[in-house]
Order: sequence, then C-alpha cells, then structure tokens
Amino acid sequence: MSASKSLPARPSLDSLRKQAKQLARASAAGDRDALSRVRAQLPGVEAPLTQRNAQLVIAREYGFAGWQELTAEVRKRLEQGRDWALGQAEVAIHDRDVERLKQLLMEHAALLSWQEDGRGLLGKATGTYALDVGQSPERERDFTRAECAELLIDAGAIVTPSVCEHILQQRAKGMLAMFQRKGLLPRTLEFFAAVGDLDSVRAALDVSGPPQVHEAFVRACLFGHDAVAALLLERSLVLDPELADQVDATIGRPAFIGCFVATRPEHIREVVGRAKTVGLWKAFVVEEVSRAAEDGEVVAFVDRLRREPWLLSDEWVNFQAELLGTPRQEIIVALFDLDPAILRRRSPPPSQAIEWAVMHGNTHLLPLLARIWSVPDDLPYAAGLGNLARVKQWFDGAGALRELDAHYPYNDPRARGHLGWEPPTAQHVLDVALAFAVVNRHFDVADLLLERGADVDTKWNSHEPASILHFLVFLPNPYESMQYLIDRGIDMTIKDYRWDSNAVGWARFGKGDEKLAQWLEEAERQREQKR
Repeated sequence: MSASKSLPARPSLDSLRKQAKQLARASAAGDRDALSRVRAQLPGVEAPLTQRNAQLVIAREYGFAGWQELTAEVRKRLEQGRDWALGQAEVAIHDRDVERLKQLLMEHAALLSWQEDGRGLLGKATGTYALDVGQSPERERDFTRAECAELLIDAGAIVTPSVCEHILQQRAKGMLAMFQRKGLLPRTLEFFAAVGDLDSVRAALDVSGPPQVHEAFVRACLFGHDAVAALLLERSLVLDPELADQVDATIGRPAFIGCFVATRPEHIREVVGRAKTVGLWKAFVVEEVSRAAEDGEVVAFVDRLRREPWLLSDEWVNFQAELLGTPRQEIIVALFDLDPAILRRRSPPPSQAIEWAVMHGNTHLLPLLARIWSVPDDLPYAAGLGNLARVKQWFDGAGALRELDAHYPYNDPRARGHLGWEPPTAQHVLDVALAFAVVNRHFDVADLLLERGADVDTKWNSHEPASILHFLVFLPNPYESMQYLIDRGIDMTIKDYRWDSNAVGWARFGKGDEKLAQWLEEAERQREQKR
C-alpha cells in the first residue's frame, strides 16, 4: 500500500464516493491510467472493478488500509472542523461581527442545523448577556445580538421552541418583535399576550384553561400590555371566584396588575411558573414575601407569613430554602422564629445558601444556616472561614492537594460550568479557595494559597469568567480585599467576557460607582510608580 494523495483539510465523503464511481467506470472502459492505478493498489484484481474494490483503491491512494478507515478519518476531521467553526461563530456573535459570521455560514452550512444545546447558534444570538433586558431598549441593544440573530434566521437556522421561550424569559421586546415580523412565534395565548395582540388573545380565551390564562396574564404584565392584562385578569377572576374575593378584599385589581408588572428580573421564571401551577394569588403572595425578604422589611415579611401560613408548611419547604439564601440575618432569624417546616426536615432541599454566604463574605450567617445544611469540609470552605490550620492539613508534605475529588468546585459541575472549567483540576480548587479567603479578608490564608500555587490572575467570578477583582466590585466595602490583590500583583487589565471590561469598567459602568472606579485607577498608578 502506497499513498499517492493527501486528504484536504475539509474532506467530503460525497466527493470520495464520486471518485470511486469514476474509477470503476474508467477502468471498465479500459482507461489506461485507471487500470494502472488499480494494479498499483490491488495487483490481483481484474477489471471490471466492483464499487467496493474501487473504494478500496481510493482509500489506499490516500494512505488508509481500507474504506472504513478512510471514512472514519473524514468524519473525525469534519467534526473537528465543525467544532472549530462553532467556536469561531460564537466569537463572531459575541463581537457582533456579522460579516465574519456570514462567511462562516457559507463555509460551514452545518452550523445552521447544529442543536447540541437545544437552541443552536440562534440561541447564542438571541440569548442575553444579562438577566433581564426588558428594562430599556438600550439595555436590550447592549446585551443581545439582534443583527446576528436575523442573519441566522434569514440563512435558514432552525428555530426551536426553546429559543422563543428564552426570548420571553429575558423580556427581549425588540427580538420578540422581529420574530413576530418573520412569523416565527408560536400561535399560543402566552405569545399573543406577550406581543399585546388583543384580538388574538380574545379568540384564544375560549380554548384556554386556567393555567394558560394565568401564565398569559403574567406575560402581558411583564411586557407592559395593560389592556391585555386587564382582559386576562377578568377571565382569571371568572375562572377562579375565590381569587376575585381575595384581590377585591385586599389591594384591588389595578394594584394587583401593578405587582406583576413590577416583578423583579431575578424572579420572572419563578413567578411565571407559579402562576401556571399554583395560581395567581399564591404567585402574588410569594413575590410579596420575596421582595420583603430581599429589602430587609422584617415587619412586612413576618406579617405576610402569618397571614399566609401555608408558606410555612412542608409543601413549601423549597420556597423556605430560597428565603434562606438572603444575606440578611434578621430575615433568617424571623423565618426561624415562625417555625417553618424546613427546620424539621431530615433531608432538606438542596440549596446554595451556604455557598453564597461564604462566596459573598457573609460567613456570620453560617451558624444559622448550619441548622439546615452542613458546611462542607474542604479547602475552599476552610479558606473562606479563615481556618489556617485546616487549610494546611489539606496539603501533603510535597505541597500537593489531598483528596482532590472532595473539594469544591472539583466535585460540582454546576459551579464549574459557567466558568468553562472543564475538565476539573487542582488549580480550580486552589483558585476558588484563594477567592474565598480574599473575599472574607483572611489574608494569611490567601498568602499560603499563593505559595501553594493559587493564581492571583485566575478567571474566577461567581457566574462568568472575569477576575476576583471584578467580583469584589459588587461587594460592600471591598477596598481592603482589593488592595490585597493589587499589592500581590493582580493583572488589572483582565477583561470579562460579557462586557469586555476590566474591573474599573465594572465599577464605573456596571455598578455606577465613580468613587470606586477612581480609587482602582489611583491604586494601579501608585503600584506602577513603585515598580
């Protein structure tokens, strides 16, 4: 077997099959060149050539033992090429590089049908880089990629139901209007309500049950369609007379609508889901309690729970667990004083409350939270608690980390997922431990971790690749921890993926804290002067 050809970078199976057919035809016709090629690869085979033998000749000419080995290599290269093109397309979408995306689609048509994540590239373009973009047209323009989405749609990208659902979830009004203009939205009551199509809403009411009506009502509120919301509320009150009594006896219908209009971005998914599954009244009450908890309004929080004791029952332990994720100690104490069912659960629902408390510098909450969940015994949590002795015990005599799979985030795919930390490594554990130590101002622990190999320039952040300095921007009184990192030489030019901004930009534009932004700039200048 001798190779006389080389596969191109992006080979085609169709082309190779055609080459085999052409060889078989040419050899059958007595073509001298074709017969010479056959004899070179299959000396004992006479014409006419079978398709199988023709494919074998082609495979050997490319240096493969057989057709199966050749096609396996082609598929491997095509998959690698697709993966490369996908990565390039995602970068083009993020950078709003429409011309680059157009070129990639022309060269890799399979990108349009890629659906590994359920939403494909169209999901990358319609997805937002913020929790909620419905607050203003400017926010939607900054955090979506409408021009890339339209290119993908016009090129024939598959539009899955989850793409449309995600647009609703993020309140991307401009994107929703584009999908409506192109006739891509599902013709359901929920979407009619979201776009404010009053006539279609009326037509769909007669064939819609209470869950669909409740869900559509919330969508109409979230998208600011008052007339549609009023119509859907009236229908809900007819379907549920008890709801009518509750609303009319308390805040009244206009204020009830206003409550849903003012749903906080981080609550949208839960409010919509609860409206559909447990009804509008309970969805309303839960939102009121959540707001009181987040705002630290203890009197209102306790008063509402006492008037709605079903929220303290075993059926609502998942919501009780959500409330315990608050950073407000007075709310947690007030909830425990009401004796919620979660206190008696042998197996409490999973929660990130412990993780959030350590991550955000609220370790004073751990004695309370430990009544429900145990604090993990591993390196990052020992670092966050400032337990230097325990931190040292996690390293062996050579300085290597013991029991790697016992540590967060090595053992937590969710925590690594949004950072792109795959596969998990010991470095990830060290870097998170460093972050936890710095956030909680345990600088002796942080110094030890740096000695053990933690990276001060790690791209760790709570929910996306950035830096520890970026994360500190949004914590109260971050100056001491920031100064520690600056003194240890952190790279202050590190930019995040979403905003393409350094920590100064996060402070100035993300948080709107000009004082902090200027402090960071001055701290960097002073450091440079000392070098």
